[in-house]
Amino acid sequence: MTEPILDCRGVVRRFNEGALTLAVLHGVNLQVQPGERLAIIGASGSGKTTLLQIMGGLDEPNEGEVFINGEAMHGTNETVKGDLRNRNVGFVYQFHHLLPEFTAEENVAMPLMIRREPRVSAIATARTLLARVGLGERLHHKPGELSGGERQRAAVARALITRPPLVLADEPTGNLDSGNGGHVLELLLELNQELKTSLVVVTHDHSIAARMDRILMLEDGVLKPAD
Repeated sequence: MTEPILDCRGVVRRFNEGALTLAVLHGVNLQVQPGERLAIIGASGSGKTTLLQIMGGLDEPNEGEVFINGEAMHGTNETVKGDLRNRNVGFVYQFHHLLPEFTAEENVAMPLMIRREPRVSAIATARTLLARVGLGERLHHKPGELSGGERQRAAVARALITRPPLVLADEPTGNLDSGNGGHVLELLLELNQELKTSLVVVTHDHSIAARMDRILMLEDGVLKPAD
């Protein structure tokens, strides 16, 4: 059996609010295989986004471990964690998080430039991928000059430019109308197949979840197969 791309073991997350301790995740266990498409659904406030952030090293569990491609995500310093993220994980959020002062091609090329890849080659790769997502004519536009759907397509290109083995998407179509949302979803699924990347999507939209290979529900802090 192949080694999982993502392996969560006994992940616990608690938040302290004054004298109260709120337990959000109660020992989550999860394995995601290479190329697999997984949806995580659950009620608002169930901890889906918290779990996704822990998977990607953006939040720390109180207990448990997360391994990406066999490497421990937690218990390391921020430099090591950042390098692991850059090599292995792409993020797509509900809101695009593009940097407003940079053009579309600069935003998409950023993960490669963080790797210290020469600017010329990073921009060339970004242009190719932007053309692939239908933004070949919008390379020099800044986020404020792009529509909502265009911004989200650029965000998908940025997440995939390093050809990461794992993409984590948090409500990736939640801020778009149905037409643009459908286009972004199709794009994610097409690129998932082309690049053989694993895709974990947090969503409240059951029609999106139905397009994945597997659906899990986060309920009472535990992941379980969806009905």
